[in-house]
Amino acid sequence: MYQNHRIIAYIPARGGSKGIPGKNIIPLAGKPLIAYSIDVAKACPYIDYIHVSTDSEEIASVAREYGASVPFLRPVQYATDQSRTIDAMLYDLHTLASQGDTFDSVMLLQPTQPIRTSELLTNAIETFYKNNGTPLVSVCEVEEHPILMRTIKNGRLQSILNTGSTVRRQDFPTVYKVNGSIYLNRIDERLNADTSLNDNELPFIMDRSYSIDIDTLEDLHRAEEFLANTR
Repeated sequence: MYQNHRIIAYIPARGGSKGIPGKNIIPLAGKPLIAYSIDVAKACPYIDYIHVSTDSEEIASVAREYGASVPFLRPVQYATDQSRTIDAMLYDLHTLASQGDTFDSVMLLQPTQPIRTSELLTNAIETFYKNNGTPLVSVCEVEEHPILMRTIKNGRLQSILNTGSTVRRQDFPTVYKVNGSIYLNRIDERLNADTSLNDNELPFIMDRSYSIDIDTLEDLHRAEEFLANTR
């Protein structure tokens, strides 16, 4: 709890994964991938409840083993390749509320982003409330600057930015990308089916080293190397 505000950590973990089968519970440096998000949420003093949303009994069992709550499984309509996280989140929050568990804010922690610290979560929550609950999203500085990126239209290159590129590299403006690690929103009428979490307004800047998204086996190896070098 932060200043009398109850906060739920919401960890979405569908059973189906095409890139890496069983990705959400695949071993990473000795423990299941999802356990990293659960453990960091448990270590954050402001988080009151850790909810894993899944359609898989296997994932639910692993999540419970590491201390998360899985009071019900996600319905099939919220567990397809086309399902949106916001729809599953709204369903779960409504179901929890009907069971007597209500919260003021929800922090989305994707299990495919295992490199976080409890300090980052704590700082994000403090930043969120110091900015009157403005929807927050974590970002990191981009490696490849978009000033040099182009699309091709009618056989001709076109800049994706409305600016010229005749500028020294050291003078490039700083550009950030949503890194998918932390999202934080109030649970009220502003959190609805039209909410785009990636469009949250308040930036929470993280180092690129904390921005590893596990989508391929190569990403998994990168995360293992990072963890090995930080222990």
